[in-house]
Amino acid sequence: MKARLVQNGIFTIIDDITQTITQPVSGFYWIDARVEDLSILQPLFHLHDLAVEDCLMEEEQRPKIEIYDSHYFIVMNSIRFDDEEIFLRSLNIFLGKHYIITVTRQKINEIRTLKPILWEEEISAPDYFLYHLIDLVVDNYTIVADRIEAKIEKLEEDILVHTKKSHLHEIIGLRSEILWLKKVLVPQREVLAALNKKELRLISEPLKKYFGDIYENAIKIAETFDTFRDLMGNLREAYQSSVANRANEIMRIFTALTTIFMPLTFITGIYGMNFEYIPGLHWEYGGVAILIFMILVGLTMLLVFRKKDWL
Repeated sequence: MKARLVQNGIFTIIDDITQTITQPVSGFYWIDARVEDLSILQPLFHLHDLAVEDCLMEEEQRPKIEIYDSHYFIVMNSIRFDDEEIFLRSLNIFLGKHYIITVTRQKINEIRTLKPILWEEEISAPDYFLYHLIDLVVDNYTIVADRIEAKIEKLEEDILVHTKKSHLHEIIGLRSEILWLKKVLVPQREVLAALNKKELRLISEPLKKYFGDIYENAIKIAETFDTFRDLMGNLREAYQSSVANRANEIMRIFTALTTIFMPLTFITGIYGMNFEYIPGLHWEYGGVAILIFMILVGLTMLLVFRKKDWL
């Protein structure tokens, strides 16, 4: 757990956590905590039992905002796209009048990248801290959406060039992840709508329009994922069509080869009969002549098929 006094974007480390109970002369306190630190923070800041219970739960939390007497409890889902897999990590936020507490189980990139923004913007209020943090969380969804789009385009190109069985597994897996993210975006969008439209005394009125801008971005992201869902359906159709075309191509080749060998089989069948008088049977070069004749018949049929574009 790290406690900092934030004044005009400048951080001052606080060693005594009890000092953060009292409102500072200027600025606010930011406490970056782990889940296990809540046993210390809850009695100090009178954090609501239900909010603390939500933080302690192992399973993934649904994005939401809860309004309590002295503080707000906000849950957002941070997104990561590592090694072609998508991960969601819960970001729990307690917003008070003179403090903000971020509680996480794993490291979240947005918290790390937030610090230079706070310094550049000279932030001195917890609600502005909240705005920049949520803005980064939503922006990361845009970055992930761009990477998913690039992956879809590459998958489409691979399917058109050379279809593999593994492509179907990729399509099914990617479609499942897109649908999963779509379900996450709906409640997250509701949280942003509440921050934009609700009467919240801990969030200054001028800041609400900025939350409205984030809300619009979240809507665009949700629409993008709707498009991705349709594209995955098109990819699956393209895969099935490519597989069918490939099967037809193989059958066409096999049919042509079978057709070529039919007259050759007919010739060998005739010379395999037990008749005493067969043309060329006792000729010294009869076997060679028949072989040459069979090769010429096969090549002639092959050229005819190529000319008619059957092969």
